[in-house]
Amino acid sequence: MALLLGVDTGGTYTDAVLIRDEVEVIAAAKSLTTRQDLAIGVGGAVRAVLAQSGVAPSEVSLAALSTTLATNALVEGQGGRVALIYIGFQPQDLERHGLSEALKGDPALILAGGHTHAGSAAQKLDTEALISFLETESAGVSGFAVAGVFATRNPAHELEVARIIQERTGAPVTCSHQLSAKLNGPKRALTAVLNARLIGMIDRLINRAADTLTAIGIEAPMMVVRGDGALMSAEQARSRPIETILSGPAASIVGARWMTGADHALVSDIGGTTTDVALIERGLPKIDPEGAQVGGFRTMVEAVAMRTTGLGGDSQVHLVTEGLTGGITLGPRRVLPISLLATEAPEVVLPTLEAQLRAPVVGEYDGRFVRAVIGQPVVGLSEREAALLARIGTAVHPMGDVLRTRMEQGALSRLVDRGLVQVAGVTPSDASHALGRVAAWNREAAEMALTLFARRRVGSGDMVTRDATSLAQMIVDQLTEQTAMTLLESIFAEEAGLFGGEPKELARHVLLRRGLAGHRGLLALDARVNVDVIGLGASAPSYYPAVGERLRCKMILPEHAGVANAIGAVVGRITQRRAGTVTAPSEGRFRVHFETGPQDFSASEEAMAALEAQLRAEAVKAAEEAGAEDIHVHVSRDLRLAEVEARQVFVEATLTVEASGRPRVAHD
Repeated sequence: MALLLGVDTGGTYTDAVLIRDEVEVIAAAKSLTTRQDLAIGVGGAVRAVLAQSGVAPSEVSLAALSTTLATNALVEGQGGRVALIYIGFQPQDLERHGLSEALKGDPALILAGGHTHAGSAAQKLDTEALISFLETESAGVSGFAVAGVFATRNPAHELEVARIIQERTGAPVTCSHQLSAKLNGPKRALTAVLNARLIGMIDRLINRAADTLTAIGIEAPMMVVRGDGALMSAEQARSRPIETILSGPAASIVGARWMTGADHALVSDIGGTTTDVALIERGLPKIDPEGAQVGGFRTMVEAVAMRTTGLGGDSQVHLVTEGLTGGITLGPRRVLPISLLATEAPEVVLPTLEAQLRAPVVGEYDGRFVRAVIGQPVVGLSEREAALLARIGTAVHPMGDVLRTRMEQGALSRLVDRGLVQVAGVTPSDASHALGRVAAWNREAAEMALTLFARRRVGSGDMVTRDATSLAQMIVDQLTEQTAMTLLESIFAEEAGLFGGEPKELARHVLLRRGLAGHRGLLALDARVNVDVIGLGASAPSYYPAVGERLRCKMILPEHAGVANAIGAVVGRITQRRAGTVTAPSEGRFRVHFETGPQDFSASEEAMAALEAQLRAEAVKAAEEAGAEDIHVHVSRDLRLAEVEARQVFVEATLTVEASGRPRVAHD
């Protein structure tokens, strides 16, 4: 008998499940995610699931971790300070694919060097400029990203730059060619920058999670879920954390398929921070051929085709003041629910809310609080940011007591982006507490915060609404509406070629709205979502029945919908892929672009056989290192041929080798 432990660290909750022999969930438990030390939440969930099941820690055969940490960090703009070494590119290339936006003001060096399409050096690598840059800009950098022109054709300059950086700084370095074998330097650079930004964060999570499992008495091997739903070793995740973006959502799809047996369905997973929508086709998660897109960035990471929206149970509620009627909107930033903060710091939250309710006018910052996230590395702060963080200290404060000038609002926002400070405010979770749908946290605090928000004024000068209950219903209705729009946008994105136009516009088209409402007049209009929707997440039973009614579709809510990510974490397979290219620089010459440098062959089949052998060895070795057994290998070849004078001429070939197997489990 194999007992498999799955753990998922979400934005609000950490989930744990125990599965017997991959066929039966024998226990499931939740614990609040602890941002200041994620291992506390992991330990709480694991101890709870072991106690519930009566299983001894030593009986666990395998542990697997899925996490929304990387996804949420990119959606919310968080992560460490990075530096980009951009080899052989032009300054204007920084604007392509959102690279400047991803850097967020962090340093970048345009360095002479790089290679040609054929793999030969385009110009000499300027190591002196690199060393000078490191002497002035490396302070406070948590990870370096290195991207060179045509590095997938010859990575020599990327590898040399990485060697120098590690020798002189000791900081982790991400080389773009190690993340993708595809061309498109700026996009590879973007992926490397995001990977470098996540390295410290994911490394801390994995280390603390592993230490926690050991302390509990679990000695089983630990795996981590990749963004395509496959498993990787903890060590691989440390060096390539970008591959864990969409890890949690990918695990949820694997879990949804395992729980429902669905061969064709739309999966919508609502968490505290995001709503993730993806498609199951022929029983498998659909993979995005263009690379994962998260937080507005299109990466080169192979992952589930997922639309991730900043919409969840803990999304910030914003007042819409434009126009006479006003209203509310949700997200994309997550805030700490007032009802939750009030359970942790009632001595601050409750008296403050009571005092604010007694005031004749609602203050700009009323109903909002701040606290620092203790234990995070604090580097690279401006003087104003450092002063504000010191003022916050280790206590919970009303926001109005901390912000002394409007200029400090920007400093607070940057501290939140860095994951150093949390803001608490009104959320859909608070609305659910006020409506009596949920009773996990402090309902009184939720009602007071909602009452304060309801008293705010819209463009007409009127209050938002009359009381906390009506505002709570407005928030839940808005969540239903935004969730429905998210699902419709995903559907139109899938069927983009059939309609023309942007998915966002099509989802809000008046004809579709009327059709979903079953319009009857001189014209009869009917529309519905023509695929089952599987609703996942702890709050799915609260919100998703109304979404199903809105879209006139069948909404499936599995028994263990609240822990689908944790289930998917432990029922997946280990898969490692390696890809490479053969080009034809001249007639009768076939060039294989190995990591050690280009090598020429006289026949295309000979070149492809050599590349396949190398890729096969690398993929199998990586799968074995990840802990796979009973490994199967699949090879695909993508050949580009041209017709010249009535004969087929070899242009280029891309080979992909996939090695896949089930994880080895610990045995007595």
